[in-house]
Amino acid sequence: MSDHPSVPRRGPSRRTVAKAAALGVAGLLVGAGKASAADVTVTQLGPRTYDLGIPSAALGRTAPVRIILPTSYAAFPGRTWPVLHLLHGAHDDYNSWTRETDIEAFTANRDLIVAMPDGGPTGIPTRWKTGPDYETFQLQEVPAVLRTGYRASTVQAVAGVSTGGYGAMAHAARHPGTFVAAASYSGIPDTTVTNMPTIVQGIVRRENLDPLTLWGDPTTDAATWQEFNPRARAAALRGTALYVSVGSGSLDGGVGSILALLQIIISGTANVLPGVLESLVAPSTQAFVTALGQLGIPATQHLYQGGGHQWSDWKREFATSWPVLAGALGLPA
Repeated sequence: MSDHPSVPRRGPSRRTVAKAAALGVAGLLVGAGKASAADVTVTQLGPRTYDLGIPSAALGRTAPVRIILPTSYAAFPGRTWPVLHLLHGAHDDYNSWTRETDIEAFTANRDLIVAMPDGGPTGIPTRWKTGPDYETFQLQEVPAVLRTGYRASTVQAVAGVSTGGYGAMAHAARHPGTFVAAASYSGIPDTTVTNMPTIVQGIVRRENLDPLTLWGDPTTDAATWQEFNPRARAAALRGTALYVSVGSGSLDGGVGSILALLQIIISGTANVLPGVLESLVAPSTQAFVTALGQLGIPATQHLYQGGGHQWSDWKREFATSWPVLAGALGLPA
């Protein structure tokens, strides 16, 4: 979870149109056509990297998605490509993966499309009780554009950090068969384990949003919280390749944890150190892994000592998880 301003979005330049045409994606620049009822704007950021502005009925606005195309995309105009969806965390944005990791270089010679969709200021890509429907945006609207305009196949994997890790497991569990693999790095795959509703509501509150607009009250709307809780739907993950990781952070579960929770309740997660925050979210992943074990669902897990709720750990965990994701996507490790 971190604070970064979004990259300003702008309309496509003539140079962008020309380069996109050479790659065979210009159809989305002048009007989405079959991809959407309205225009999808495209801005080229690099040889393989584009920002899309997708008009979303689910969100009631045009929302950004950053994509990275395969190096050999133009050389195989008749080929379709598997997709890896990478989800950002709270208080961050859709460009975080290219800003904080080497994902462009990492995928340079790997035959897949990478899509990094907007998950909103909280990074909780769910169907809010009162508000936007990021679940529909990420699972229906974005894939429709990718398949129509970018030759994406139906083979998909999803991975995310922090609240994006929640999203990865929630998407896979709530929509079985949509993803061949799912990975969570320091995620929140059990939203109702002890203290977790307080932390989730603190994340929402920090963005000056009413916590009740997410899934309602954790007590009186407990059924809704469970409906969107990956742990409660863990049985649906059978057959999906899973990677789950989290560090132990820097707290011992005593007075320090209580004080950190009070800070979240009062002011959100603004000043909680990465090691402290990792300590607070770790029980969510631990409970989720336990549930998978009880169900006999295999998962590659890395529950490591120390670490923090930060990109230096997540970048390492993504590389470690790659063989799981690649194997499910049908790519070399």
